Amino acid sequence: MRPDPHNTPDRPDAPEAPAPGDTTDAAGGDAPAGPARVAVVVIGYNDAAHVGEAVRSALAQGPAVAEVVAVDDCSGDGSAELLDRLAADEPRLRVLRRTENSGGCGSPRNDGIDAVTAPYVMFLDSDDVLPPGAVDALLAAATGARAEVAAGLCVRRELPSGRETPWQAPLYTAHTVLARPTERPRLVHDTLCVNKLYRTDFLREHGIRFPEGRFHYEDIVFTSRVLAAGPRMALVPDRVYVWHVRRSAERLSISLDRERIGNWQARTQACAMAYDILLSAGQKELARAARAKFLDHDVRMYVRELGLRNADYRRAWWTHTQEYLARYDAADWELDPGAPGRVLARVILESPEPRDLPRLRELAARPARLLPPYARDADGVPVWSADLPEVTLAPFLTRPTGDLPIAVDAELDVRARGSRLRLRLHELYGRVAEAGPREVDVVWTAREDEEHARGRTTVPLTPSGADTDAAGWTAEVPVDLAALGAGTWDLRLTVHFADGAQREITAHALTGAGRLGRRAVPSLGHGVLLIQPYATHSGALALRVASGVSGAVRVVRGRLNRLRR
Repeated sequence: MRPDPHNTPDRPDAPEAPAPGDTTDAAGGDAPAGPARVAVVVIGYNDAAHVGEAVRSALAQGPAVAEVVAVDDCSGDGSAELLDRLAADEPRLRVLRRTENSGGCGSPRNDGIDAVTAPYVMFLDSDDVLPPGAVDALLAAATGARAEVAAGLCVRRELPSGRETPWQAPLYTAHTVLARPTERPRLVHDTLCVNKLYRTDFLREHGIRFPEGRFHYEDIVFTSRVLAAGPRMALVPDRVYVWHVRRSAERLSISLDRERIGNWQARTQACAMAYDILLSAGQKELARAARAKFLDHDVRMYVRELGLRNADYRRAWWTHTQEYLARYDAADWELDPGAPGRVLARVILESPEPRDLPRLRELAARPARLLPPYARDADGVPVWSADLPEVTLAPFLTRPTGDLPIAVDAELDVRARGSRLRLRLHELYGRVAEAGPREVDVVWTAREDEEHARGRTTVPLTPSGADTDAAGWTAEVPVDLAALGAGTWDLRLTVHFADGAQREITAHALTGAGRLGRRAVPSLGHGVLLIQPYATHSGALALRVASGVSGAVRVVRGRLNRLRR
């Protein structure tokens, strides 16, 4: 139901718009954004521990924020009362209480859309925050470009560590104005609603709302409705939203709670709706891009975790995914056929039962790794395996070297003195030898801060084995475990080729007797180091280091806590 059109704010005045694709200050910059013009809708349910921080981060945006509308979804933990106390001292804060819990995020956000009076609106979840300057950056971009939508960079912040990972960073590298979303089809990858500022009358005029009730992944549907309306958009490189990731929380967020098949079914339902919305609006290019995004992002994410699930889940996931992928047409498959997500999808479609899960997990990794066997059919064409020749890997024969899913095996030999890292680069249908691998950069990056790196070195790659698909190249690197220090370390590699290409990859962790597992080694500086090489969920080699007796105790205690959970 649309609100009364007479209650819709007038279209805000703005200077003449720059040309499409303009990357000048017209899409952002330091110019003042003007008077209070933005409403921030904060939604929450039973989140009294965090909702106050979220609201305060919105109010702290300064005078550009005309109102903060906090919608409580019938909480029972005192959230509404906390919000009322905040509102008593802050005239810009209004609290809306729902009398029944909606079961999702869409209904309370729709309540917010109906309630706001400011010309622009943005959304904030109760367990996240707006960083300083977010509203000013988005508002300046929207008004400067006369854009219906302004969007900026969201960062995922892991708590309690504070580690931050940018979300869809390639979209937000510079101030950019788009006359329409089709100028940048990759926008379909940014399915978040919270890192964007919307002109209120744009949402109301087009009837753009969230799915009501208990509907998971409502952001995907809402964003597709926004893109389907073809808004003028302004993109900014500024950090405009901090998405808090609390993996140890008693109640996980929808995006983290992926252990039940219903979660995958809800995601595919939302993705199917998004495709239909875009196609119905005549946005064929965006609809096609949305299907490609499903393979590259959604399928790969769930395949990486499939080996962690029980047999019943795997079968249900496999069958449901086959049914969904059966909707794809020939044009969907022709777009970048050598992309890892498409190869994964082909294996799923051609196999009646779950199979090759470890190998699929590695191909789903980022960057992708294709492990042996490297099979060929009777005509010598690369295929997935001898017993699944229906899945061709022929596109790898022409794919750029820097995009090939090359695989490197890694084994860390932990010793009291002289620990060694052994690497083996696999051939891939003759493409690796053709490019001429010369050397590999090796570095260990801290899990909590990827900018913090240790042990950086470059070593030559030595040919090993016959000149066939079984050929390879090896390297050996000393590792100073004491110099790494306490923490979790990820192994990062960059392979350099004679043709000038390079490929940044992680390494497949070799498993087997004695290869992985916790070991204590003496250390002059720390007394003792507790070392644990292990394989991540995607199969990559990583390393946990604890120093001293107290560090070892913390590791054991953490392990016990994880087992209890």
